[in-house]
Amino acid sequence: MTAAELACLDGLILPSEEATIPVTDDGLLRGDGVFEVIRVYDGRPFALTEHLDRLERSAASLHLGYDVPRTELEDEIPQLLERRGGEAVDGMIRIVLTRGGRRIVLTELLPPTAEAIRLAYVTYAPTRILDGVKSLSYAGNMLAGRLARERGFDEALLVTPHGRVLEAPTSSVFWVAQDGALCTPPLEEHILASITRDRVLRLVDVAERTVTSDELLEAGEAFLVSTTREVQAVSVIEDRELMAPGERTLEAAAALRAHIEEELAAAAR
Repeated sequence: MTAAELACLDGLILPSEEATIPVTDDGLLRGDGVFEVIRVYDGRPFALTEHLDRLERSAASLHLGYDVPRTELEDEIPQLLERRGGEAVDGMIRIVLTRGGRRIVLTELLPPTAEAIRLAYVTYAPTRILDGVKSLSYAGNMLAGRLARERGFDEALLVTPHGRVLEAPTSSVFWVAQDGALCTPPLEEHILASITRDRVLRLVDVAERTVTSDELLEAGEAFLVSTTREVQAVSVIEDRELMAPGERTLEAAAALRAHIEEELAAAAR
């Protein structure tokens, strides 16, 4: 992507840097709102239906005060991508709905992603009232990542005060246990119902298990999954080095990529 990023603000398409909202909007003042990030491949948004479904669930759970303007979003997203470059677009779409009633759709570049990532534990207590909500209140997640990077790592791995591993700030974690099973924490641990996590669960054999921070250090391999990462190998957790990428990581990565390509091809027909 080389052209300038674009925004669609309440139906008006303009350069992102020219899009503004009132400073009195509680989406800005209090982080009161919901969002989604959607991967775009060759101008086509992937899993758009699932992302809009989750946006509606988040808005309902947050009592946002108005219905998600789904029809408008479904019209605006392809228009925005076409204006941005059509099939040349390989990046992301971000949707933001604020408490003040603003509807924002942004095109964004993909963040740089290394082949493997080094993780540091950061103690984190989930906010139960926001379970299942992809909220604009993301300061805790962002701070966790900064704390990990200040220690020389690439990203945080959130761990409860009781030592149970949850997820990374913007991705789900999978690991290979000592018995050889590929595992991921269950949603009952108050983690986000990740769309990419769900796809991986459907594509490869995965067990949903709780895991402690000590137990995870005995893993044979581990990886993160998210909309932007797809599958990313983990090379280090704290002072423990892991095989990266391992066999199960490569299996999951190949299965997910094949699934994405098949789904995009089917949508194009």
